[in-house]
Amino acid sequence: MAFENAAAVGSGVEAALKALRRKGRIADRYVKTIAVAGDGGTCDIGLQALSGAMERGHDMIFFCLDNEAYMNTGIQRSSATPFMAATTTSPAGEAIPGQRTWKKNVPEIMVAHKVPYVATACPSYPIDLVNKVKKAAAVRGPAYIHVFSMCPTGWRCASEITIKMGRLAVETGVFPLYEVENGKYRLTMEVPEKLRPVKDYLTPQGRFRHLTPSNIERIQEQVHREWEILLNKVECMQPW
Repeated sequence: MAFENAAAVGSGVEAALKALRRKGRIADRYVKTIAVAGDGGTCDIGLQALSGAMERGHDMIFFCLDNEAYMNTGIQRSSATPFMAATTTSPAGEAIPGQRTWKKNVPEIMVAHKVPYVATACPSYPIDLVNKVKKAAAVRGPAYIHVFSMCPTGWRCASEITIKMGRLAVETGVFPLYEVENGKYRLTMEVPEKLRPVKDYLTPQGRFRHLTPSNIERIQEQVHREWEILLNKVECMQPW
C-alpha cells in the first residue's frame, strides 16, 4: 500500500470481499473493512481517494491518526497543521510566524458526504475512543473516525505529558470530542462550562514558543468561534 491510497485499498478490499462471498469463494460471513492513514495521507494526498470511498458508500471504517504534520518524513506541515505552528516547511521567522493557514476540518468534510457515522476521538479519553470504534463497527456503510494523535517529537514537548496534552486540547476547545450519527451532532465528552484558555495548551509545546500574546489571542478567538458553531450544530441539526 502506498502512502496516499489507504482509502482506495480499503475500498478495493471491501468490494473484493463482497464479490468473493457472492461467488462462494469465502464463507458468507460479515467482515468489516478498516483503513488507517495519517493526517498527510488523509487530509492532503489521500483526500481524493477518501472522498471517493465515502461518496460510493463502501462499508468500511476509515481512521485518520492526526499528529498534525508529516512526522515520519521530517515534520513537514500538512493541511492539518495548526495555524502558526512551526514545522520544517513552515518555520517561524520574522516574516512568517509558522503555518499560515488554519487546520483543515476533515470531519466536517466527511459529514458533508452524508455518511452514517463521523466522530472525533483522542487516546487521552480511551473509553470514549473505544465506544466510537464500536459504534463505527456496527454501522453498515462508511464510517470515519478522526483520532487526535499527540507527537512529542514534532510538537517539541515532553513525552510524559502526551496524555495531558490530549486532555488540554479537548478542555480548551482546540479539539472537541463529538460524533455525528446520520446528521445528528452530539458532544461525547463534557467540558467545563467555560473552556480553559487556549494558552494552557499552546505554552508547553515548542512548536508554538514563538507566539506573541496577540498571536495567542487571535487563535483564542478562532477556537471560540468554531466552538460556538459546533454547539449550534449540536442544538439545531436534525438527523437526515
